[in-house]
Amino acid sequence: MLTESQLLEFKMQLKDRFSDVREEIRQELLRSDDQHFIDLAGQVHDLEEESVADLLVDLNLAMIDMHIEEIRDIDASLIRIAQGGYGVCIDCGIDIAVKRLHAYLTAKRCTPCQSVYERNHAGPEVHSL
Repeated sequence: MLTESQLLEFKMQLKDRFSDVREEIRQELLRSDDQHFIDLAGQVHDLEEESVADLLVDLNLAMIDMHIEEIRDIDASLIRIAQGGYGVCIDCGIDIAVKRLHAYLTAKRCTPCQSVYERNHAGPEVHSL
């Protein structure tokens, strides 16, 4: 069980990370609005250049999606703190190791339950030739 001082420390770290991620999203949006994307789109002359331009736009959107998902995880962690469930595994109910929380602030599962979750929710297996 986490102490009050540990909970306060994690809450402050989560809020700091929230602010950092929000700023990263803002910067990504500013970059996506940047003139160089407009210039790049206007300079596309063939399918290869069009593919590169599309890839750059897709990468930018993927980064924003990743940041938004992190914001959601941080918000869920702050809610768990307010409700008294932060640091407790959502699957088995045991305490999550403090070391794990320090390494991964938004952890909602203990290490064993996270391993099971990842095995059960892995993407489709990709076969190679």
